[in-house]
Amino acid sequence: MTFELETATNPEKLKRVVIEPVSRVEGHGKVTLLLDDDNRVHQARFHIVEFRGFEKFIQGRPYWEVPSMVQRLCGICPVSHNLAASKALDMIVGAQLTPTAEKLRRLMHLGQILQSHALHFYYLASPDLLFGFDSDVAKRNIVGVVAAYPEIAKQGVALRKYGQEIIRITMGKRVHGTGAIPGGVNKNLSREERDTLLKDIDNIVAWSRAAVELIKKVYTGNPKFYNGFGYYKSSFMSLVRDDGAMDLYHGGLRANDEHGQSIFDHVDYGHYWDYIHEEVKSWSYMKFPFIRSRGREEGWYRVGPLARVNNCEFIPTPLAEAERKIFKAFDAGSATQATLAYHWARMIEMLHAAEGIQELLLDGDLQGDDLVSKGEPALRGVGVIEAPRGTLIHHYRVNEDELIVRANLIVSTTHNNHAMNEAVRQVALQYLDGQQVTEGLLNHIEVAIRAFDPCLSCATHAVGKMPLEVELVDAGGNVIDRLAKNSDGRCDA
Repeated sequence: MTFELETATNPEKLKRVVIEPVSRVEGHGKVTLLLDDDNRVHQARFHIVEFRGFEKFIQGRPYWEVPSMVQRLCGICPVSHNLAASKALDMIVGAQLTPTAEKLRRLMHLGQILQSHALHFYYLASPDLLFGFDSDVAKRNIVGVVAAYPEIAKQGVALRKYGQEIIRITMGKRVHGTGAIPGGVNKNLSREERDTLLKDIDNIVAWSRAAVELIKKVYTGNPKFYNGFGYYKSSFMSLVRDDGAMDLYHGGLRANDEHGQSIFDHVDYGHYWDYIHEEVKSWSYMKFPFIRSRGREEGWYRVGPLARVNNCEFIPTPLAEAERKIFKAFDAGSATQATLAYHWARMIEMLHAAEGIQELLLDGDLQGDDLVSKGEPALRGVGVIEAPRGTLIHHYRVNEDELIVRANLIVSTTHNNHAMNEAVRQVALQYLDGQQVTEGLLNHIEVAIRAFDPCLSCATHAVGKMPLEVELVDAGGNVIDRLAKNSDGRCDA
């Protein structure tokens, strides 16, 4: 398995087709295609065009501010950043979490998984899945889904609302709350709050099961989904529990290659840098991680729902585990490497989150009062969770004054950067190569990107090595001057 983002020969002689912005994703990105006169694809690239400098500007801040600050990376997955940062800072304060604190964090996390998966599937992906990739663009949106499939839309809204309620109750508010802190949590779950959440949980589980049935029907009823669309084989990485079970909050790192053979297993994520290296390319603000032992060309991998469902030995909730077995067995395992199978795996995870919430709400530890702990402090901390989009790494160093001196974040979408570019390339070659370019065909490329549920706002952190292009435009829209800085710091007029 090799991977290289091709560089076109004589690009100035080729036509440039740009998809900007990529729609129905979180954040801002674009795709560029270089075509010859016969519309043959010579280059296809997925660019991240926004920059977020969180790793730099949190330096010099007290460590206890960080869990709240880094949430501002994104309004869709702030809980994930709050939890990953808090886990890293648990190491810095020497905490061993109390049962109440850990279970409350797990409840927050499952609420985040539920609402985020529902948001992506129903609001962002379902228009393509229900109407077709090249259907009328006027109805290929959530408004069209509401009109044509009102019951499905209602369930999607209700599922997301319930996840947001869990976040509000445990974090203090739906967006940018302060539930997790270094060493524990801010508050417990009262009996009244528990009872409020229990009222709807049976419906949430039922609607999550219905979502799995819906995507299963859509997926298995369309051979294009599993037999060709953006299909390629890759390695996968995720956390797994000590016994190999899926665990979205904690575990050891596991990576398997494209044949299912182990690359590393149950490794301590506190030393992730021994296993993962990050590369920077001049044409994107997003870094390109790879597994060190396999090198730049073969070391890229996928994370997220597809990786987690493939890598785990079982899912520790019964309904989701039954669905995992069906997924793995489908068509001799063809779904396990298919780009569009991300949607199927994502709904299995949403069902697992609903079941996990139901179990936790019946746990009396959530009403405990022992919320925070600390022990022997350290100057370095690493926190890793499985965010909705995949493995999320937060790494911090502090000085003796308890100020942040270094930060490194590898977010889920960054892990998937190589994989998304490969999906774009495969779809471009399969559907656009030699064809008359239409909006519907270009949407095929966006469909491939959306399968990963990318959060582009979170993923832009190549501090100090980004290309920069400045254009001076007059009142008539004419470019009168231009200056570009390359990733190595050289400036070209």
